[in-house]
Amino acid sequence: MSVSTVAKVSRISAAVACRMVLQAQLLNKKSKLPKGKEGVAQTIEKLGYLQIDTIAVVKRAHHHTLWNRRPDYNESMLDELQAKDQRVFEYWGHAASFLPMSDYRYYLPLMRSFYDLKATWFKRRLEKHGHLMAPVLERIRKEGPLSSRDFDGPADTKREGWWDWKPTKTALELLFWRGELMVRERRNFQRIYDLTERVLPGEIDTSFPNDNELGQFFVRRALSAYGVAEEKHIRQHIPAADKRIISQSLRDLVQFDEVTRVQIEQDDQRSYYALTESVETSMRLKQSDSNVFIISPFDNLIIQRDRTKRLFGFDYTLECYLPADKRKYGYFVLPVLWGEQFIGRLDSKADHSTSTLIIRNLVFEKSCEDFEELATTLAKRLVEFAIFNRCEKIRLDTVKPRGLKSVMRKAVKQVDSRIDSA
Repeated sequence: MSVSTVAKVSRISAAVACRMVLQAQLLNKKSKLPKGKEGVAQTIEKLGYLQIDTIAVVKRAHHHTLWNRRPDYNESMLDELQAKDQRVFEYWGHAASFLPMSDYRYYLPLMRSFYDLKATWFKRRLEKHGHLMAPVLERIRKEGPLSSRDFDGPADTKREGWWDWKPTKTALELLFWRGELMVRERRNFQRIYDLTERVLPGEIDTSFPNDNELGQFFVRRALSAYGVAEEKHIRQHIPAADKRIISQSLRDLVQFDEVTRVQIEQDDQRSYYALTESVETSMRLKQSDSNVFIISPFDNLIIQRDRTKRLFGFDYTLECYLPADKRKYGYFVLPVLWGEQFIGRLDSKADHSTSTLIIRNLVFEKSCEDFEELATTLAKRLVEFAIFNRCEKIRLDTVKPRGLKSVMRKAVKQVDSRIDSA
């Protein structure tokens, strides 16, 4: 059920809606968050979650997402926030995620739901490997933190794919999903599991939230991170509560005037929502600076593709899951944002054997204008991206439209003499 149409409605322009989104996403270069590790922690708290990515063609998504918002970011900051400071924890947010530790209690209902598994995939694994959970838990209790590699699988076990884990790995994951184990840290990207009571800080509230608390928390989380969103995107931001609970909480917060129903000009058929405070300040937002951001496919800004298409007019698909002959732009394409507009797509790979950031394909949108101004700004960002990926060279293979390759190559060389452009 959607929110009643008698609710107060604010009308905003498409441009203002985009500015609200970029400000909420900390992508307008006007963030007042502190530098260093504290700024990284507050960034994760603002975004609500940080999706963990296993693909390493370039820096993994969780590092890439933070780097875009925190210029002084380095990977040790996130490692310390998890293992030392205990400011973040791993669990299911939008897929596998780093989450603010202060939000822990709002994931307890999801953890409890894994005791009554309905999905066939989970039920089969519980039936097949559930008997291993108690001995796995007991071994960690006695020996301390362990990874899945510390448990030997049967020598004759044949795995059928990445999802076909060895039995003890399945037991570890079931215990993790149920909240009996937490990830204490990662070593070389491997999860190190420990008992929850040995990882969870003592001051963290572990009281079980009621439906009102749960729903209102996730509505506020979504709108704080998104700026402007439809109801379905609020539900999908972090799908840790039943959609009926989210819908009821959205109605309640509109009634309490904490959330305002919004209509975007030229999109009158859809209802959007925003925190009332954000709507009241939205008209004072200035046009975003002409900064360039090279966006991860799993970045919070674009993870909901239909939302990106409707708000920004950018139709994006991650093609690495498609057969090679079905790809239009490339394997791991990164959207390029310039100011308030997506102006291109970048298929790249960090080749560490040659210290080269390979730009396999750089394609500019037909709507992209003022290329001379863009070239220098984009070249500067490409150099920064190469350095972030620990590369000393940039190789441009294909640039479209034709004729722009030499312009981009020249711009890269002019920006930073440390980078060899080929």
